[in-house]
Amino acid sequence: MYTAPRGTTDVLPADQPYWRLVRDTAERLAAAYGYLPIETPMFEELGVFERGIGEGTDIVEKEMFLLQSRTEEARRFALRPEATAGLCRAYVERGMSSLPAPVRLYWAGPNFRYERPQAGRLRQFTQVNLEAIGSDDPLLDAEIIGYAWRLYEELGLRNLTVLVNSIGTKEARAPYLEALRTYFRPHLERLSADDQMRYAKNPLRLLDSKDARTRELLDGAPDLQEALPQGSRDHFARLQAYLTAADIPYQIEPRLVRGFDYYTHTVFEIVPPDAGAQGTIGGGGRYDGLIELLGGRPTPAVGFATGVERIILNLKRNAITPPPLPSPQVFIATGTPAAAAPAFALADALRRAGVAVQSAAGGGSLKAQLRHASRSGARFVAILGEDELSAGTVALKDMETNSQVSIPRAEVARRVAG
Repeated sequence: MYTAPRGTTDVLPADQPYWRLVRDTAERLAAAYGYLPIETPMFEELGVFERGIGEGTDIVEKEMFLLQSRTEEARRFALRPEATAGLCRAYVERGMSSLPAPVRLYWAGPNFRYERPQAGRLRQFTQVNLEAIGSDDPLLDAEIIGYAWRLYEELGLRNLTVLVNSIGTKEARAPYLEALRTYFRPHLERLSADDQMRYAKNPLRLLDSKDARTRELLDGAPDLQEALPQGSRDHFARLQAYLTAADIPYQIEPRLVRGFDYYTHTVFEIVPPDAGAQGTIGGGGRYDGLIELLGGRPTPAVGFATGVERIILNLKRNAITPPPLPSPQVFIATGTPAAAAPAFALADALRRAGVAVQSAAGGGSLKAQLRHASRSGARFVAILGEDELSAGTVALKDMETNSQVSIPRAEVARRVAG
């Protein structure tokens, strides 16, 4: 028997109300904030992610699903592990820099990472992204954090914590990174293999290490905040002022750096209470150098991503029940085999009139069909038996009042709509 690949799952009908709630809320809020929808391919040239995310990151080094073209042997591709790099590639390639800045984009879709599956972390997972490209105004940083906060708030999630930090620009961090290397150099043998690689390729990511030995050493490490220039501090102060003005609670987390090399200035994460290692439900930051890395002009930008599966996990943990999916308005049952074709024609006519219909299939007694109608949630049952066939009518039963009337078939749509 075939099974779903490890790290993937099937979203069955019972879980679809959660997915619809999250997707509809995210899309509606994005429109309210003025963000326009965009879609990008599920795979990109490998270089989009190597240059965008960073060659020393876990994603590029260990987690990408690589593809080989059958006809273009020199080109290598990868399933997208995250959306921002591909969105920026589209911004450059499609000439979106000619649009009024900032360009506000909303995206939703699946991403793919080869990593150890666990609760809230799958190899195929779905994210929602917001990206604002073309302005370095910290108002946009606050706007996107505000969108994330309102999204979770509308979904019913409470007691979340917004963690924010500033990591300055790549140029401003250079002296600090050298100081960090100098500090860790005598302790390299104590670091894990992963942290030794981070030390070599991007020591800033040591600040976000989960390894206990590294975290102990960080207590004596140089302070990034003290190394930031005044411009970065001013940018961060303005962000905090905007968040305070909108009553969005936040905490400064000086070791927060996120996992991608493209971040500059603002980085943030949103975590639920008692969050474990995989507890973050959303995060993002500013990436003022990414567009240039992908061949565009220097262009500031800021973005955010949230995992739909992790949101749903937290909805269930908090016993938040989504609205059910819409039920059919009418269930059509038949009392005789001769009614099958007329019943099918009635269902088609009702659907063309905008009425949602579910029909009995596979035969069975009228009693069994009525039980099926009850489980379907339909408000009305239209019954076609021998008497109804000869009279051109249906017996229309109201499942709420348990009343039943006989009406012409042509009147069913008007009656159920009223």
